[in-house]
Amino acid sequence: MTAVSIPSFSEMLGALVQTPSVSNLSRELDCSNRAVVELLATWLEDLGFDISIQSLPNNIKFNLVARKGEGTGGLLLSGHTDTVACNPELWTSDPFELTSRDDKFFGLGTCDMKGFFPTILEILEHTSSTKLTKPITVLATADEETDMAGARHLLDTEELTAEAAIIGEPTSLETVTAHKGIFTMKITTRGRSAHSSDPNLGINALEGMHEILTALLNYREVLRQRHHHEAFDIPYPTMNLGCLHAGDSANRICNSAELLIDCRTLPGMSSTQVAEELRHHLESLDSKVGMPIDVELGMPPIEPFSANSDSRLSKLMEQLTGKTVKTVAFGTEAPFLQSMGLDTIVFGPGSIDQAHQVDEYLSLDQVRTAQDTLVRVLDAYCF
Repeated sequence: MTAVSIPSFSEMLGALVQTPSVSNLSRELDCSNRAVVELLATWLEDLGFDISIQSLPNNIKFNLVARKGEGTGGLLLSGHTDTVACNPELWTSDPFELTSRDDKFFGLGTCDMKGFFPTILEILEHTSSTKLTKPITVLATADEETDMAGARHLLDTEELTAEAAIIGEPTSLETVTAHKGIFTMKITTRGRSAHSSDPNLGINALEGMHEILTALLNYREVLRQRHHHEAFDIPYPTMNLGCLHAGDSANRICNSAELLIDCRTLPGMSSTQVAEELRHHLESLDSKVGMPIDVELGMPPIEPFSANSDSRLSKLMEQLTGKTVKTVAFGTEAPFLQSMGLDTIVFGPGSIDQAHQVDEYLSLDQVRTAQDTLVRVLDAYCF
């Protein structure tokens, strides 16, 4: 039994929601996750966990690794501490105040994925240390919603010795063993502005971008023909032409055009290799378009994830949930944990349909079902 009790589920979730930890590539929106990590550290320390807090190189973001028990092996329970930004004026209630109605908890990050931490802490409060045979590890990371800097930092600084890992992203209590990889890219064509009355005086960057768009659409079709994975609802790689900014006036020749794209890769592909191949292809078009082409990755590529669906953990999750494992299109930190040697799956309460949405919520019945399942997984790996 623990000497000190921790707050209730709703109290913990309320405290986490009240503590902003937005991760955003815009400095105006981005903020530290330190206060969230310190809350988790306090509760886990009260439960007898040894705490390690790591500062990322930017010194404003932090990872937490908490461990209880001796030896190696056991189970790691993992979640990210950051949220996306939101538009408070669109919410029915304050996104930074936990609101409960109809057995649902509303607030920014309740579903994705601050709610996972009180879900597991409530379980851990009632586990007996004297019966532990393998260690329990809790991991809380930074910046999953942007460049996954927290997970990347782990690869360089931490040795995780658990046998298996569950990442508690919202999967509607289904076990995820594969998801696509992702990279984003900014492509810029640089022309020369002039008065629109004489096209010979300038070089139109928007016309150059037209050639780039054609090349991208052709490359997208090549990827679609080369790669197929029938386990996914969209069984081919995708490329989204997401955002185009160009020029400033109808009567000036456009001197610069900027395109943002998003590419999702399948297991068996390498996001890094595809991004490099595409970069070389686009940069080789400069002579054809008659102007410089700059290609820049928005963040380091995230590789696809594919677990062994016949592994001990996958089979146990199928047995406990009564559902076969599945794939999803969204990305997680799973490929990073898997690369550290952990048998990794993604499983958690809440629906991805609620993530990043106005009036985000987590249903209490999903929490309770998740807890029932996770208790049995802990029994299998740690007791």
